[in-house]
Amino acid sequence: MSTVTPPARTARPRVEGDWLFVPVPQPRRPVRLFCFPHAGGDATAYTPLARALAPVAEVWALRPPARGGRSRHPMPPDFEALVAAVSEALTPHLTGGDGGRFAFYGQSFGALLAYEVARALPGDRRPELVVAVGAPSPAEWTERETRDLDASELLRLTGLDESVQAHPDLVELALGAIRTDLAVSATYRHRPHAPIGSAIHALAGAEDPMLATTGLTGWAAHTRGAFGHRVVPGGHLLATVDRPGPADLLTSLLTPLPADRRVPAAPHHASREL
Repeated sequence: MSTVTPPARTARPRVEGDWLFVPVPQPRRPVRLFCFPHAGGDATAYTPLARALAPVAEVWALRPPARGGRSRHPMPPDFEALVAAVSEALTPHLTGGDGGRFAFYGQSFGALLAYEVARALPGDRRPELVVAVGAPSPAEWTERETRDLDASELLRLTGLDESVQAHPDLVELALGAIRTDLAVSATYRHRPHAPIGSAIHALAGAEDPMLATTGLTGWAAHTRGAFGHRVVPGGHLLATVDRPGPADLLTSLLTPLPADRRVPAAPHHASREL
């Protein structure tokens, strides 16, 4: 008598504390990719990316306050306090899998937050890689206005207005979250500092209406490790609730090279192209 092997069970999405969402848990504990949403974004937007990266990486997406399942949680009063809160929330989970490997991925406002959180962590707890998407470097970050018009314009420029415009309640929720994040973003002040040792890879969508694709190289000054930059198909946001984004590129960046093909780290004063 033949037997039929039942399909493998897929682990259910889970929440880790208040701040983290694991949409597609991986049983073999691969490298962890901590994902930081754009202004107004939420953790669930990274579900397609999490599916596309399995089993190479396990996505841990940040759950910002004042939206979604954390609608009653207040946002920290300023950017510095937000960095401190996120750093504290992430620290117990930075052991990662695959030998303790972990990396950060952030889009727009999330790219700035990912970098500043990496910088706030102790040197031995920083990610091996920070992928910054659709964002100028920290030194070039400009203050953002917080008027209602700007929130509506940002919703349009990110291309998310079409997905919520048929639902007035969703539009108001999205605009509220954007205003909250823009207010925090406006408190950011860049201060000169030593570059971090984490590698940085800066990305921009070829059709991004908010960032000149020639403006990615400014990120090189913020790392003493490897640096790379690339323009890829897409707009301001690459990974969304409807599409996984640069999954193939992330897979190549997160897959460790064999020992005989590894490149020594760049000198302290220089950056190396990935």
